[in-house]
Amino acid sequence: MNIGKTQILKVNRHAEAGVYLADAEGNEVLLPNRYVPEVCKVGDEISVFVYTDGEDRPIAATVKPYAEVGDFALMTVKQVTDFGAFLEWGVMKDLLVPFSEQRGDLNEGDKVFVYVYEDSVTHRVVASARWEKFINPDVSSLKRGQKVTLTIASKSDLGFKVVIDGTYKGLIFNSDVCRSLNIGDKTDGYIYKVREDGKIDVRLKSDGYESISGEADKILAKLKAEGGFIAVTDKSSPELINELFGMSKKTYKKAVGDLYKRHIVALYYNGLKLLI
Repeated sequence: MNIGKTQILKVNRHAEAGVYLADAEGNEVLLPNRYVPEVCKVGDEISVFVYTDGEDRPIAATVKPYAEVGDFALMTVKQVTDFGAFLEWGVMKDLLVPFSEQRGDLNEGDKVFVYVYEDSVTHRVVASARWEKFINPDVSSLKRGQKVTLTIASKSDLGFKVVIDGTYKGLIFNSDVCRSLNIGDKTDGYIYKVREDGKIDVRLKSDGYESISGEADKILAKLKAEGGFIAVTDKSSPELINELFGMSKKTYKKAVGDLYKRHIVALYYNGLKLLI
């Protein structure tokens, strides 16, 4: 059984408490009556999440948990006990964050970003708020411009720390943040730089011409809507530029530079003018 993972198992036999499902090796797990489909025959295949109950016995459920083994996720503290903090997991059992895996005190109702894993000693599924120690340090497969999936992990003075493709750690600098981001969000992103020390800079948008062309179109549309002139310059605040165009100041400057080179806009001390 893959404890802490969703898997497809076959109905092996019926029992008073439910049905027993089996994997290819014949290992059985109980699917309680509350989850048994109305039509359920021996040999049927059912997709279930397998975890352990309060007595460490494997048990199956047809509900989807908030996170599985190997996942990074934002979860809510349901209860704090002498054993640690328990998180709402989406199944009948809550998920433990042992005190040794906490980063600062956790209180009921707190949101915490964690990594879910199977403890090698107890073989129980637990969570860790020290998620960075589960990151893969080998970044040799990542290339500039590569499209990736980002999970927003935490906020720092420099920007947002992210998990890349559920495997690597990266950073979106504040200057590249062009929209609202929340811890736990998943979004597309792009590798911008893989540093010699293994640190990775990522951006929400591609730095290729196609991306700049798309942002340039937004600026043109705004200029036309405003009658061909907007009182914004390269001295304007990042907040104003984001409010007007929905992009970071760095992206705005690159897009305007592209339009200027193509003689589509003129740059004045007090604003931007459309020439076509």
